[in-house]
Amino acid sequence: MSASVGGNAVVARRINALKSVLDPRPYAHLFRILHFYSYSHTRQKARLALGRGVRMAPNVSIRNGERISIGDHAHIGERCYLWAGNDAGRIDIGEYALFGPEVFVTASDYQIAPDVPVMHQPKRERDVRIGRDVWLGARAVVTAGVEIGDGCVVGAGSVVTRSLPPGSIAVGAPARVVGKRGEQE
Repeated sequence: MSASVGGNAVVARRINALKSVLDPRPYAHLFRILHFYSYSHTRQKARLALGRGVRMAPNVSIRNGERISIGDHAHIGERCYLWAGNDAGRIDIGEYALFGPEVFVTASDYQIAPDVPVMHQPKRERDVRIGRDVWLGARAVVTAGVEIGDGCVVGAGSVVTRSLPPGSIAVGAPARVVGKRGEQE
């Protein structure tokens, strides 16, 4: 009788082992991991020209990474968007630049011709240059064709539609210069 009980236990263990091998959940998890690395954001990051010591949050959205360069020791925060143009518009970020969370930088925009439907407006691609030691606050937006000079500070939520001279402190939508870095209050 005890041999029969022991035999049943062995059979039960073998059945459980077979069930665990045939369970699709571990394989589905492996598939999700492999699929994650085929997403466009991971392929785009491989195309970036990155300087030494660049820190970038894992959830940064990148488009056309081959036209984006990031200087040494720059920091790109959580949920930032770096969207270079499809054909020509580049984004160049200087060394020691600091991007707060959810900063949006684009090197292309659309025209607004009244006789063309919105969905069919032609794109305009223009380079964006963000200088050395620039700080872009949370949710700042930098539009196509803008040059932000070395040492600038752009306040949170600002929309930069025009170039900023070096050392400027700019805030607002559209961003306007309200001071210079290093000036006494």
